[in-house]
Amino acid sequence: MERVRRRVKDKRVLALVKAFLKAGVMTAVNYFQDSLSGTPQGGIISPLLANVALSALDEHFDQRWQDQMGTKGRRQTRRRKGLANMRLVRYCDDFVVMVHGTLADAEGLRAEVAAVLAPVGLRLAEEKTRAVSIDEGFDFLGFTIRRMRKRGTEEHYVYTVPSRKSIQKARDKVAEMTYRSTINRDFKDLLVSLNKSLAGWANYFRHGVSSAAFSTVDHYAWNRIMRWLRRKYKSRSLQGHSALGMPELRRRFCLPGTWIFAVNGVRYTGAGAVEVKRYLYRGFHIPTPWTPQPEAVARAA
Repeated sequence: MERVRRRVKDKRVLALVKAFLKAGVMTAVNYFQDSLSGTPQGGIISPLLANVALSALDEHFDQRWQDQMGTKGRRQTRRRKGLANMRLVRYCDDFVVMVHGTLADAEGLRAEVAAVLAPVGLRLAEEKTRAVSIDEGFDFLGFTIRRMRKRGTEEHYVYTVPSRKSIQKARDKVAEMTYRSTINRDFKDLLVSLNKSLAGWANYFRHGVSSAAFSTVDHYAWNRIMRWLRRKYKSRSLQGHSALGMPELRRRFCLPGTWIFAVNGVRYTGAGAVEVKRYLYRGFHIPTPWTPQPEAVARAA
């Protein structure tokens, strides 16, 4: 609340924020429980206040960057002296500190970050906090970021790919939509829903090295659709009902001469229909969409 008051002077807004924090929560058995600390889980104000609180971390590392590592010459001098350079990257309550140095340098930052967070009532989640080499890689915002050898060369680059957990979530969503219990659903509606779901997932990951991940998810989805159709449209034989044969499935539910599912003008497109467009780092050339605050301008001057 102290950090909110620095920027917001309207007492009605401050009272509303405080009311959110003191509103309490309903437990699983409809029992009301007071909120003694923190923000309500899933509350609409939680991400906003996380940004307000963690701005203390932004300010700490930004000040250190400006004072000690703000120019290329300073960073080179620090490296010659065996000192580490670091930079904070944060999104809401998730962040990483990139360190050009040793594992000991990275481990040493843990206590520093904890000390910055303590005055605003926050602490690190120990089970989620670890120091790793970029060659080992780490997960951040659904991506796995790791330095690997480029195929066919001896050069190493940092690659950003969808994490295994993110791919599994997409597969789980496809499985949920093609469960045996959904076979009464219209096939056209199923294709439309799958296309929307996978396109939304792929649009988030389209700026990474994601082609292989998209193919993996599409291959899984194709097999799930195939099994769904074979269960839904069983063929008749002298022995009774049996699963729809592959030749008949291709004739009835695929575009002519292909294995692309289609019905009534709707075809399966999946994640692969989203163009992968690698993100190009632009550094500080990205335009700022808001006017700097007077305090920030004065401090920069």
